[in-house]
Amino acid sequence: MPITHSTRYDRMKYGDIKLYAGTSCPELATRVATHMDLPLCERDIIQFPNENLFVKLRSSVRGQDCYVIQTTSVPVHRNLMELLILLQTLRLDSAARVTAVVPYLCYARSDKKDQPRIPITARLVADMIEAAGADRYMFLDLHAGQIQGFFSIPGDVLTAFYILIDYLKAKRDHMTKPVVVTADLGFAKKARNFAVSLDIPLAFIEKRRIANDSKAMALTLIGDVKDRDVIIVDDEVDTGGSIAQAVNLARDSGAKNIYVVFVHPVFSADCVNRLINLPVTEFITTDTIPVPPAKLALFNGRLTILSIAPLLGEVIQRANEGRSVGELFNE
Repeated sequence: MPITHSTRYDRMKYGDIKLYAGTSCPELATRVATHMDLPLCERDIIQFPNENLFVKLRSSVRGQDCYVIQTTSVPVHRNLMELLILLQTLRLDSAARVTAVVPYLCYARSDKKDQPRIPITARLVADMIEAAGADRYMFLDLHAGQIQGFFSIPGDVLTAFYILIDYLKAKRDHMTKPVVVTADLGFAKKARNFAVSLDIPLAFIEKRRIANDSKAMALTLIGDVKDRDVIIVDDEVDTGGSIAQAVNLARDSGAKNIYVVFVHPVFSADCVNRLINLPVTEFITTDTIPVPPAKLALFNGRLTILSIAPLLGEVIQRANEGRSVGELFNE
């Protein structure tokens, strides 16, 4: 029988889409399911008194195309183990294909040996995800792109910056000579692309980290921000130290309104208390990591959270049908 488009499609298809959510980002998983007009499959996740986790599926996934939506933010080790156990449970139930959908990947900063006698923990996490039974992965804006090379399975590293750019394009005409500022020279290439997409100039902040100190010292602002609205861009905000230094340096350099744009709202320790006291007009981020209502309220309306659910839903649909993901980004 000749191979037609239909038969090729049937051979590529891995059964029906089955969406599973861990406990780390239930709201995001629900938004993805709603966007795709699919239910979240039922499962039981129980933590015993000794903190061991137990997972049980409520229906068979034999021969199906399964996706586990689980971010690995705080509590990191609970969420990571939950992801691994969910992946193995689906594999042992004979799923045709299992994809780990991880909006925020933990240990992404530990991607190389830059000191003696330290681990490359990102590689270890990659090995565990594969060993647990994942056939594919989906990540959002990895802190270090080379982490893709730690995996021997295929996957998609997506970016939420298109979502952030579209939001800013609607505000750009109301800004005063806007300029993009990167808080880290290591982020300069992505910041340049961000500025090109908005058709505005780019400035840089040079900073230096000292040994294992998580605080970074902002040293010099390279570029003109005087009497301009500034858009500070980064991939994540963890402790808020780098962003606080960048904001204060921009303000001292004569910036007008300051916007802080980032993908992952990690918000560790006292980060939120540090951010809310900064002279920032608006913080703009995504829902790769859930922000607790108590923290959200502290921003007093200055934190805008854009959803990545439509992006994830579209990519999951394309992966199931064997269609190009790059087409979404004109690649």
